[in-house]
Amino acid sequence: MARISGVNIPKEKRVVISLTYIYGIGNTTAQKILKSLGINFDTRVKDLTDDQVNQLRLRVEKLKIEGELRRERSANIKRLKEIKSYRGLRHTRGLPTRGQRTKSNSRTVRGNKRVTMGSGRAKAAEKT
Repeated sequence: MARISGVNIPKEKRVVISLTYIYGIGNTTAQKILKSLGINFDTRVKDLTDDQVNQLRLRVEKLKIEGELRRERSANIKRLKEIKSYRGLRHTRGLPTRGQRTKSNSRTVRGNKRVTMGSGRAKAAEKT
């Protein structure tokens, strides 16, 4: 397994797919990185040369990924909560922040899970 920025990327998969295992790198970003380095998308990680892996590692380390990106996202959410914006309040309450409806969806997230109780009739064993 090649290790890039603290993440073991699987060696049996294609390079484009294995790069997406790094938090902050999606399919589009992975394709841009490989295109700039001149690496074919279809090559497997195990078939990369050491030089290509080092080039890949250097290119990926220039991006904001993994822990740094997670810290930034949590800081942004914390800032929204502190200034008591609408989105911050939605985050605090654990509700959808982007305008989704909550009457019919996101019930389990809100803890408003409806449990079907049956018809109310006594079971056959309880009748006697």
